[in-house]
Amino acid sequence: MLTGLQWLSLEVKYLDPAVGFYRDHLDLDVRVRTDDEARLAAGPTDLVLRRPSGVPRGGLHTHYALSVPSGGYDDWWERLSDAFDLHEETFGPVRSLYFYDTEGNCVELMGSDDGGTATVTGLVEVVLEVESLDRATAFYRALGMEVVDRGANRKRVRLSAGPFDFELWEPHLGLADARGGVHVDLGFAADVERAVEAVDDEVLSVERLDDGVRVRDPDGHYLTFGEG
Repeated sequence: MLTGLQWLSLEVKYLDPAVGFYRDHLDLDVRVRTDDEARLAAGPTDLVLRRPSGVPRGGLHTHYALSVPSGGYDDWWERLSDAFDLHEETFGPVRSLYFYDTEGNCVELMGSDDGGTATVTGLVEVVLEVESLDRATAFYRALGMEVVDRGANRKRVRLSAGPFDFELWEPHLGLADARGGVHVDLGFAADVERAVEAVDDEVLSVERLDDGVRVRDPDGHYLTFGEG
């Protein structure tokens, strides 16, 4: 039902330093900018930086992952290590580095794509804070996501939609002391009516828009379903 991640929105106090952070450190180009938000290109997904001027707000203290070619991973480490106290984890053949942006979001660069250039190729993982793992897992499974991992020592479940993954965390500090995001705003390419029907009995609200349908999940995260 969910075929692509169209955007992830994060709340920022001030646009200029936040945009400068992502432009200068990660080479993300600004696609669109208004007085209250900026949309940056993270591969095919927009990373939206939004001032707190209405609802939906952007996510707070959100951990998320950007994919980079594995051949360029060491270049990223060398580039970022002077400015940040980097943390590294290894998942089989995949290496990931972690650091924090201006707003306290934990940014992960995952060396998971083929190739050798030091460019961001996509936004491939988002971590959401949830009250109940069982309830949240059932909600996202109803949208067609599959459970691919469960935490042994931490209260977490990982689900995949194919092109992107979610991690659902009950409140705790994870790797690199990261936290799951609260009131996160996300957009998806989706089979819109099937997605709405699948979760209609569980959502807190449903709003029909010109270009899709926005729902609010049981933990207060906003999900917009639009045609791919």
